[in-house]
Amino acid sequence: MKSCYLVGVTGGSGSGKTYFLNQLTKNFTEAELCLLSQDNYYRDIREQPIDDNGIENFDRPESMDYALFARDIQALKEGKTVEKLEYTFNNPNASPKTLLIKPAPIIIVEGIFVFYYKKIADMLDLKIFIEAKEHIKLKRRIIRDNQERGYDMEDVLYRYENHVAPTYTRFIQPYKHDSDLIIPNNKDMKNATEILITYLKSKI
Repeated sequence: MKSCYLVGVTGGSGSGKTYFLNQLTKNFTEAELCLLSQDNYYRDIREQPIDDNGIENFDRPESMDYALFARDIQALKEGKTVEKLEYTFNNPNASPKTLLIKPAPIIIVEGIFVFYYKKIADMLDLKIFIEAKEHIKLKRRIIRDNQERGYDMEDVLYRYENHVAPTYTRFIQPYKHDSDLIIPNNKDMKNATEILITYLKSKI
């Protein structure tokens, strides 16, 4: 396999990374682009850090199996297929799927800590930061966690105030200005997405 182009996408929780990536990746075939999400590298719930109130904190760097994430990125770069069990966010109503991520000329890795983990950040050819206003991120988080992950409002708000917001300030926002491209996502990302599609097509 010829050399690949590795793109990292990060931003705070609720910034719109998933929507952005859906709009981007639908313009490429599997033979052109593959996506590896940090979300599938959460450690088992029994290994998660606990806050002062005894609540698991899934928004810490140590919540992720960083070493395995880095190894799988390297495997894709070497032209190998990665097999990974989907993480279902401890939702008892969800059945995890086995994911097969096949290598491609464009590899996108996404997640809230992809710039924080130096070994991964150093692999990236292009760094993209998605940002949004705080109240917009909170609204998106409430909707997503309630509808997709089965969390009630009290739980969502507790985690946002005590886990999500402090993590953004300490582990995500400081890397914003290390990015090659900062994309605001308060309303629409259409123009930025179209420009990026054209650029990535030139790398295939």
